[in-house]
Amino acid sequence: MYKSNRPTTYAQAGVDIDAGEALVERIKPFAKATARKGTDSALGGFGGLFDLSKLGYKEPVLVSGTDGVGTKLKVAQTVGKHDTIGIDLVAMCVNDIVVQGAEPLFFLDYFACGKLDVDVAAQVVKGIAEGCKLAGCALVGGETAEMPGMYKVGEYDLAGFTVGVVEKKKILPRGDIKAGDVVIGLASSGVHSNGYSLVRYIIEKAGLNYNSPAPFAKKKKLGEAILTPTRIYVASALKAIKTGHIKGLAHITGGGLTDNLPRVLPKGISLKIDPKSWKLPPLFKWLQETGNIDQTEMLRTFNCGIGMAVITKKEYANKIIKILEASGETCFIIGEAIAKKGESEVVYS
Repeated sequence: MYKSNRPTTYAQAGVDIDAGEALVERIKPFAKATARKGTDSALGGFGGLFDLSKLGYKEPVLVSGTDGVGTKLKVAQTVGKHDTIGIDLVAMCVNDIVVQGAEPLFFLDYFACGKLDVDVAAQVVKGIAEGCKLAGCALVGGETAEMPGMYKVGEYDLAGFTVGVVEKKKILPRGDIKAGDVVIGLASSGVHSNGYSLVRYIIEKAGLNYNSPAPFAKKKKLGEAILTPTRIYVASALKAIKTGHIKGLAHITGGGLTDNLPRVLPKGISLKIDPKSWKLPPLFKWLQETGNIDQTEMLRTFNCGIGMAVITKKEYANKIIKILEASGETCFIIGEAIAKKGESEVVYS
């Protein structure tokens, strides 16, 4: 039987409590910078507090969301670029709840690793705080888990959690989407955070690595180019929602346009989408040609340049587009709603 005369510590097992405390101190300014009405964004307690009464909602309905960033993490860790992956984490969560009309209120993160590197973790959380500022929500807390044996040294995993609020009468989708309504596509910033297992597979099969020059982007390395963070649509979407003319929003994530658009449609309504109504960005064109991917697979795997879709009555389309473009979005009219029996689906023209 093993017995040691030396006192055993947690550090000997691979967990550094002091490093965890040092990380909390390092990230406190990042969290404080995300303060908003309803919270002071203080870290260190057992839970994050939010005073919903400060917001003046009459019939508030809380909307929650959680997500990760998939194997895009593998790219970030291999390249050694950790300052934007946190933006991806926030984006994947807040974009999911804004499509239901919700204003994101606060965010929490979960950071798990084999050996805590305070510098790396601080870069990740700095990115999370940046994402929260872009989304207008507060970073109220999180959890850092150091688990030797579960993850290799240099590896970490991320998960995010957000809560938002919407007036009960303004929850989206509205349910009144009808034939003739217009679908507006908002440009994505790149692959966002879905489909990276296929992206990595194509890069490997092409005999390239992340230090190779990006074939689709001048003066950029491949790793840097595909780490472009997910676009956060919250600010622009909320402005459009305030017009009262938005019938539905869809966040284009895993499953692409094909699987995500039907999620907001009422029975008997489908969408006719024209893939030629926007130009396939160079990155996606390269992936399709290099990987020999057919169009059906592309549209069900990647966002293909459309990160968010907005459904509105045809007469309001130009007004909505002007509001979105004034907020920095690039917009395309990509299709329309059609009457169709059976399950709602996307029909490509």
